[in-house]
Amino acid sequence: MSAYVIEWLSLLGRWVHLITGIAWIGSSFYFVWLDNHLTAPTDESLARKGVGGELWAVHGGGFYNAQKYRVAPQTLPNHCTGSTGRPTPRSCPGFSCSDSCTTRRRKSI
Repeated sequence: MSAYVIEWLSLLGRWVHLITGIAWIGSSFYFVWLDNHLTAPTDESLARKGVGGELWAVHGGGFYNAQKYRVAPQTLPNHCTGSTGRPTPRSCPGFSCSDSCTTRRRKSI
């Protein structure tokens, strides 16, 4: 491979690494903020389901109700996305840094 192509691939890899790092740090700040602003659920039925905290937010004209469970619920919805929390290489291009709950479906207890 010519040095010219190697230099361009190196530059591309550095930019992918930089953007992925910024996204990783940004999501970390978001979840720290989210955990610090959760309040106890006002609905008793949510507390019985295992919800330990909730947050109402408005963004882009939509209303969001984030709920944090103390332990994993007995069943997970069909569509569930998020981070596994396990360490992955920072050089991965973002799409492989997250995992989907659909691949780790928990059986009903």
